[in-house]
Amino acid sequence: MINEESVFYSRVLTETTLTFHIIYATLGVGVPLMIMIAQWVGIKKNDEHYILLARRWTRGFVITVAVGVVTGTAIGLQLSLLWPNFMELAGHIIALPLFMETFAFFFEAIFLGIYLYTWDRFENQKKHLLLLVPVAIGASFSAVFITIVNSFMNSPQGFDLVDEKLTNVNPLLAMFNPAMPTKVTHVVVTAYMTAAFVLASIAAFRMLTGSKHVYHKKALFFTMKLGLIFSIATAVIGDFSGKFLAEYQPEKLAAAEWHFETHGEAPLIMWGMLDENNDIKYAIQIPFALSILAHWLPGAVVTGLDQFPEDEIPPLYIHYLFDTMVTIGMGLVVLSLIYWIGVKRGWAFIHSKFFLVLSVLSGPLSMLAIEAGWWLAEVGRQPWILRGIMRTSEAATTNNQVDLMLMLFCGLYIILGIGTIVVMSRMFKRNPVEQELKDREMEKGGVQK
Repeated sequence: MINEESVFYSRVLTETTLTFHIIYATLGVGVPLMIMIAQWVGIKKNDEHYILLARRWTRGFVITVAVGVVTGTAIGLQLSLLWPNFMELAGHIIALPLFMETFAFFFEAIFLGIYLYTWDRFENQKKHLLLLVPVAIGASFSAVFITIVNSFMNSPQGFDLVDEKLTNVNPLLAMFNPAMPTKVTHVVVTAYMTAAFVLASIAAFRMLTGSKHVYHKKALFFTMKLGLIFSIATAVIGDFSGKFLAEYQPEKLAAAEWHFETHGEAPLIMWGMLDENNDIKYAIQIPFALSILAHWLPGAVVTGLDQFPEDEIPPLYIHYLFDTMVTIGMGLVVLSLIYWIGVKRGWAFIHSKFFLVLSVLSGPLSMLAIEAGWWLAEVGRQPWILRGIMRTSEAATTNNQVDLMLMLFCGLYIILGIGTIVVMSRMFKRNPVEQELKDREMEKGGVQK
């Protein structure tokens, strides 16, 4: 018995939770690597500014971890409460990666506590840096294992389907499903990219608001350079993701590209509008690009939506999610590349107010691209919760109180979001960079220049 109202509210609550959680999860995965690299550069160059970068970023990171734990717990809770039929069907398969994700988090949290407690307690700072390595590894592997669960939902394997039950389960085969390599790599690398641009956005904002301290200039250059590296890597991995979709989820690729009819030499459709007859208007068409994205070759045949039953076609608005993700991603590559070249060649343009505004926007835009990517992944799988086996409507609870749960969880997320902003703003405003540098110089018996 399907309760359509419960299905609707379950989907809304799950999407709301994922949307909120992914902000903290992305920063939780990416920021530790930024901290580790900054501290390593500081030790190598004997540069106090990079050491302080690592120190201040760590304080903010702790806040994101705390909130990320709450929202991550909410997702685990909602899997059982909102999607009980799915958990009954596949819970014994996804249990292993979910447990390993929890173990990875504990591994990260333990070493993070030790790392925080031991600041300035080692004469050799390289020993302190080593404590951060398991933090970064644990954070990344948390993303790996939870993404494996999502990968399994997109390309399930490692079992036999007997009487609508999953039997003869091979957990490792289920974990290492076809979607796993591209999806895991894409999630982790985009987290690194987004963390770099968010931190660059903060540095650019401080410079835009009048600070001329070299600390912020170094922070902007450092994070923009890392943002460039990881944004290029994201583009490369995105290309492989397109080829995975063409082979294993062609309906998602076709819906995302408004590719209605199967044919070769398929163009890539960017933006545009659909009329009542599904004719595309006002779009940017890149000749042969979809065929290349799907199969490497400009003349390759790309499967269209005409090959799928109407009730198995994802919502066509995912086209805009795909376009948002790609447009922002390419824009960030261009922005960071211009900045890097500008620094090397001494362009005054990169220090202008206009360019600093663009740099400030890079953080929110990169996070928007992350959100669009996850919405694309989840909505593009519809109508399936476990592709080809169980529909979303079949997996949802029949409870009539999901709307109340939605309001309660939205209230929780509002409190957590406001609390994060208030705590972090007060923490850094009360301890400005300039004062902290002076204090550290005094502790070392030096003179602040």
